[in-house]
Amino acid sequence: MLGIVIGNASVIAMVGIGQGAQNYTLNKLDSFGPNRLLVFSSRDDSEGFISEQRGLVLSDAEAVKKQASAVKSAAPVIENNLLISYRNNQTYTQVKGTTPALREIRNLMVDRGRFFDASLMRQSSPVVVLGAELAEKLFDRENPIGKDIQIKNTSFQVIAVMTAKGSFAGENEDNVAYIPITTMATQIDGRRSAFGTPISHIQVAAKDKHNVRVAAFQITNLLTRLHGRKDFVVVANKSFQELVSQVTGVLSLMLGAIAGVSLFVGGVGIMNIMLVSVTERTPEIGLRKAIGATPQAILAQFLVESIILSVSGGLIGTAIGISGVAIVGVLTPLQPSVPIAAIALAVGISGGVGLIFGVVPARRAAQLDPIIALKNS
Repeated sequence: MLGIVIGNASVIAMVGIGQGAQNYTLNKLDSFGPNRLLVFSSRDDSEGFISEQRGLVLSDAEAVKKQASAVKSAAPVIENNLLISYRNNQTYTQVKGTTPALREIRNLMVDRGRFFDASLMRQSSPVVVLGAELAEKLFDRENPIGKDIQIKNTSFQVIAVMTAKGSFAGENEDNVAYIPITTMATQIDGRRSAFGTPISHIQVAAKDKHNVRVAAFQITNLLTRLHGRKDFVVVANKSFQELVSQVTGVLSLMLGAIAGVSLFVGGVGIMNIMLVSVTERTPEIGLRKAIGATPQAILAQFLVESIILSVSGGLIGTAIGISGVAIVGVLTPLQPSVPIAAIALAVGISGGVGLIFGVVPARRAAQLDPIIALKNS
């Protein structure tokens, strides 16, 4: 039974861990905004018009928010990697100039203090909100609220620290500093263009998950009309979720198929053992046939034995596999789960393996001549 035990345990464990990886990835994407869209500039020099492309500007974000009916909120972002220092502690990190709407779009939570509001943004106030990891780098155990830090030789007052969110796909919100976009544009970045204040990108929240594609369509039409050409890219978080779901689903299927090879090997082992059993039990088979057992009865006997071995191994392997999945769930951030259908399929395949690989030895036993069998005993 050992081959079947190992095979079933492998299949259950691989399917469970694959499901856990898929759940973990999708939950992480959800935590960064389930209805989020990103609008990036797309500069293409194939036509030689780079200098004439306007790129994204602050007024584009305002137009998206006001004119796209499927959009709930939009937050323009200007971002730069800058040196931030507090006393003797300093680090290069990402500084984002944005609006209060980003909190809702990105599901950002404040741990201490308060996020800057519209009034501070209108006044271009030199205030900053720190990610949890950045606050620890600069202040260690000291309370940062109310303290002044230096960003590009400009003094900013810390007014809040965000709740730790973790990093995902190269994006670490815990190591970011947020300042009002007006402050970023006037005191830090300083860039200007003929079309307005240039921005890095726009973060958008659709009204709900059903409006994500509609919002993307409306944004594309609106900005194409405003720019006179499509010099931007709209990326939906929902598209990432669907892609991740497809990729992890295929990987889980592949891992399960690889583990399923162990079931095949276990079936071959059962066939070999049953063939040996036929040889060792030749006298018993001859005696049974001599007193009236039909070939069908002998066939059924060996098939049932083979199926019992396979199903028993399958149940034991399933129990081991589920235990392994539970241990992985405790020791890692994954959220593994084993669908009931996967368990039923694994045990069913085990029984099928016993039936298929038990046919050859069962037929050999059923075809034994009772006289020869008793004579060879």
